Amino acid sequence: MRLDIEQKIQPRIEAARTALGEVVPLRTPYVVFIDPSSACNFKCTFCPTGDRELIKSTGRYQGNLSLGEYHKIISDIAEFDDQLKVLRLYKDGEPLLNKNLPTMIQIASEAKVAKIIDTTTNGYLLNGEIGEKLISAGLNRVNISIDGLDEEQFWKFTKAKVDMPKFVQGIKDFYSVSGECQVVIKTTSEIIGKESHDRFYDLFGDHCDKIFVENTSPCWPDFDVEERMNIKITTGLYGNEIEDVQVCPYLFYSISVNSDSSISACFVDWSRGLRVGSLRDTSLKEIWTGPEMQSHRLAHLQGLRKNHGVCGKCSQVTHCKADNVDADRDKMLAAFSVLPDTFFSKAVLEGYSRGH
Repeated sequence: MRLDIEQKIQPRIEAARTALGEVVPLRTPYVVFIDPSSACNFKCTFCPTGDRELIKSTGRYQGNLSLGEYHKIISDIAEFDDQLKVLRLYKDGEPLLNKNLPTMIQIASEAKVAKIIDTTTNGYLLNGEIGEKLISAGLNRVNISIDGLDEEQFWKFTKAKVDMPKFVQGIKDFYSVSGECQVVIKTTSEIIGKESHDRFYDLFGDHCDKIFVENTSPCWPDFDVEERMNIKITTGLYGNEIEDVQVCPYLFYSISVNSDSSISACFVDWSRGLRVGSLRDTSLKEIWTGPEMQSHRLAHLQGLRKNHGVCGKCSQVTHCKADNVDADRDKMLAAFSVLPDTFFSKAVLEGYSRGH
């Protein structure tokens, strides 16, 4: 039975979470991000990937993850002791630019490496035809980010010419075939305007299972969203108070595979400043418990997050209502302190101490 709009208005981040202080260090990550494509069909002002020259200056690979490398990634994930909670086929770009996305979902589904397989998309390439392929492949959830309510807004924020009726119809057609796959639609208040929240709900509320208007978050390190969007951010993602967070929780339960098979310690690592290895050299399981990842975790528990050149400039943990584990810091530090020195990278720890 389809829910009415009042029941559907819910934030996409679940409130009930595992207390990390009770379970770390984890043998298996809860979430693995895999980026099917680091390229995007939009040039959003609020996203680093949208600035082509900026990305070019970092030397970051812009393109699709190959199917051969993806097979290796799934084999690596299967080596973990436990099943993932979520396999997230999304990171820097638009996943649907990779034509192999349905095949990737099917491979992961058949391997049973995760309880949930999901993705995030700007929705521009969605329709009933691609929907049937994604759903039959085994997709469990899709997050659709709406970047405007008319052609003018889309052009202002994404520099993309969008046929609005066709765009809405594509999402409607996708939802009509979604079946048990949860469809989550969100936008940001700074894009559509505070006066247009009801219009957003009216336009998309019948074509999803959950819907919400979030606040813009300055989550990207070394990327000034306020300046680029000409806004002032004073509250968190869901209107929550901005917190002074010492420890990033994501390091302890998630890890990211980029579209070139390099590994980032965090999913907001758009510039590759948190690169911790490559699956062309080693396995994901080895990297997850390896000295570089463990050192990032230890440094955060030691209160050194703000010293790091990337982590210290990240607002994801302060604005986005992440799991705040600061209260469990001493307990978590004790768990990591018993690990031998060989489990840590001297170079990474020294980098935190020097402020690099």
